[in-house]
Amino acid sequence: MVRTLLVCLGVLGAAACTENGQPLSGRWVDLSHEMAENSPFWPTAEGFKHEVASYGKTPGGWFYSSYNLTLSEHGGTHLDAPIHFAEGKQTADQIPLDRLIGPAAVIDVSAASTASRDYRFTIADVENWERSNGRLPDGAILLFRTGFSKYWPDRKAYMGTDERGPDAVAKLHFPGLSGELARFLVEQRKVSAVGLDTPSLDYGQSKDFIVHRTLLGANIPGFENVANLDQLPAKGATVVALPTKIRGGSGAPLRIVALLP
Repeated sequence: MVRTLLVCLGVLGAAACTENGQPLSGRWVDLSHEMAENSPFWPTAEGFKHEVASYGKTPGGWFYSSYNLTLSEHGGTHLDAPIHFAEGKQTADQIPLDRLIGPAAVIDVSAASTASRDYRFTIADVENWERSNGRLPDGAILLFRTGFSKYWPDRKAYMGTDERGPDAVAKLHFPGLSGELARFLVEQRKVSAVGLDTPSLDYGQSKDFIVHRTLLGANIPGFENVANLDQLPAKGATVVALPTKIRGGSGAPLRIVALLP
């Protein structure tokens, strides 16, 4: 279905998508948080500003509105392009579409994340999923559900601190991948991308950002601050994750959705 979805979205639009002559059925789920002035951003990143450039009646008598945007590439639901932590790797505009659209594999680690805000996802978490669902398919978009999206946009509850600036980074507490799992995914599985419902692929207390360095170094992009993963099954959904096509970008705002069977 993924190839059919790619073709019809690119050529005909979602409303005209068919498979074997029949309309594609299913339900769309928005996996993106709305972007707003109170959206949690990394403590050292510039926050979101949505400023009015024009709003109201024009001299010609019709209504017109326009706004100016200011934000970091890495805020809200967004893409981490490989070049973010890996020199010479793909930028936001260079990532192939087949890494951004594919079958979803959703691993629920919310119980462990509730027990420890500093939890790091393990190889065992993936192996446990595979015992019930089969081996991770090649080209899977691997999504980890921690349950932290329920805290959005409460910065302190979501990130562990509501402080800003360089000193606040040491006070971050939220789950992420372990370095061992990142290496396992690169060396022993063939995932297209990795996403999660927290601010970072690395857990909040990381000092070396080994997960970013490992995954992005293998040209595996990351999706951060994903929403509504509780609405997805463990397998069977198809993810479409389209970032703003920023030339040379280390990241980009991301509209990510899923089609449920």
